[in-house]
Amino acid sequence: MIDLLTDPQAWIAFATLAALELVLGIDNVIFISILVDRLPAGQRERARRIGLLGAMFMRIGLLLVLAWIIGLTAPLFTVLGEEISGRDLILIAGGVFLLWKSTREIHQLLEGAEENSAAVTVRASFGTLIMQIMLIDLVFSLDSIITAVGMVKDVAVMVAAIVVSVALMMAFAGAIGRFISAHPTIKMLALSFLVVIGVLLIAQGFDHEVPKGYVYFAMAFAVCVEMLNIRMRRVMAKPVQLHARYGRGEDQAPD
Repeated sequence: MIDLLTDPQAWIAFATLAALELVLGIDNVIFISILVDRLPAGQRERARRIGLLGAMFMRIGLLLVLAWIIGLTAPLFTVLGEEISGRDLILIAGGVFLLWKSTREIHQLLEGAEENSAAVTVRASFGTLIMQIMLIDLVFSLDSIITAVGMVKDVAVMVAAIVVSVALMMAFAGAIGRFISAHPTIKMLALSFLVVIGVLLIAQGFDHEVPKGYVYFAMAFAVCVEMLNIRMRRVMAKPVQLHARYGRGEDQAPD
């Protein structure tokens, strides 16, 4: 253990893997933020922490069964000329679940059903949401752990990188969740992002690799454009608010 603390290569591997785990966990944080938004305000933070802690322990648990992880990549059967392994089945199932859940959320936002049904169904769904979070955690954890195993050989370095990355995600998850909740257009972008991630998981399950960097860049660009739109709407709303206020003679308009 002391050798690891004094080994520059171990620190480089730790920093690289922690950053990678943080990037790979962005979609997980967005998914959790959208799910817990359906809970009463007093339960959201607890559900968010339980979901991220579950992801951390699941990733550490998967690290401790590396032989099983390696075995998941062995082909089980062939479909249309494509060899399907246990890992592929999990990725395909996770992608289908993400597609279903994200599409359902988008439909409810567009139909306006969220506000009407929330008071009836959401308050009793804490346990169900935690189960959904743990299910998608398994998919994202499997993907990130397989990446970690390919990058770093020392299990202690991998565990430390996972703990640090999850701690950082927990520190920012609340702010991300509140921001998504406060801006419906950002929430729609996040749901669209999850739809794309679901498609990528299904494609990855059929051994069609699409670099996630392209998706992350496109999503970051869309978010930047939407941030400019939010800023522009605020600037344009100020003259209207001032006119409404001073037009009623409430106060004297500033010089």
